[in-house]
Amino acid sequence: MIPAVFPCQPVQSDLFPGIRLWMKRDDLLHPQVSGNKFRKLKYPLLALSGQPLVLSMGGLWSNHLHALAHALQQRGWSGRFLVRAHVGMDSAMLADCRALGMQLLYVNREDYRSLRQEPDFWRQYAQLDGKQTEAVWLPEGGSAASALHGVAELVTEVEQELGLVPDQVWLAAGTGATAAGVLAGMRGRGQVTAVASFPNAAYLQQELARLLIQAGYPAWQNFRLLTDFHHGGYARISPELSEFCKNFYASTGIPTEPVYTGKMLYALHLLCLNGIFRSGQTVLALHTGGMQGVRGFPDWAGHYSQ
Repeated sequence: MIPAVFPCQPVQSDLFPGIRLWMKRDDLLHPQVSGNKFRKLKYPLLALSGQPLVLSMGGLWSNHLHALAHALQQRGWSGRFLVRAHVGMDSAMLADCRALGMQLLYVNREDYRSLRQEPDFWRQYAQLDGKQTEAVWLPEGGSAASALHGVAELVTEVEQELGLVPDQVWLAAGTGATAAGVLAGMRGRGQVTAVASFPNAAYLQQELARLLIQAGYPAWQNFRLLTDFHHGGYARISPELSEFCKNFYASTGIPTEPVYTGKMLYALHLLCLNGIFRSGQTVLALHTGGMQGVRGFPDWAGHYSQ
């Protein structure tokens, strides 16, 4: 499911003074599906056999559902996706899922909240059809405990490619599973910094600890969560963020999206300008992909047209 080449790219830009910056290009993992979602799906899907019906949840532009649809289609498995939207709402991401043979069910905000909060609420959507052998639930964002094992492998890839363990690893945080997986892979070395992509995200600190323990890892403490760089909300874009992402692409040739990686890099940029890093520190920034979601921002194509 994941290709054999795992590129790390040196980033030489005046936007990040004082550090040696590398970017882990997980946006290049798959020709259609970029990012960390395939890593998170690796072990949850390897645990399945027969002809399962895989259920999960997400929004109109969910990177998780997009990746899951491709992964299930590759295996000839069925997917039933519970989408937080009103009937009739659509997106290019949902069109991709339909084209890959996935079934889409719209759920309202109240039921979507129940899917998050009640462990068995999903079962009312789990009726089997035809040759399906079992119904399997994957949580929002693919954040099952076993997802951490696939994410942890990227740290080994970085060590092999760079010949060192970075002083710091930076990444964006949504559900917290990717950050927890990176912490697991770092095994107490260096520091991991996650930049929350939405407001009121302090609870992710406890969520990471829960996921680590549930997946059989120690509750590593070399972690920092930044919660003040959400630019007004999930999938919200400030003028400063937009201008930064344009400048980042112009100076590096690396495209980003504004929901996750763009916000993380902007935070890293500001902290570099504030001189918080020890001179010459090696910093790895994780590009978690999600470039398909750029289609939800019609003006974003202009970032890459120059």
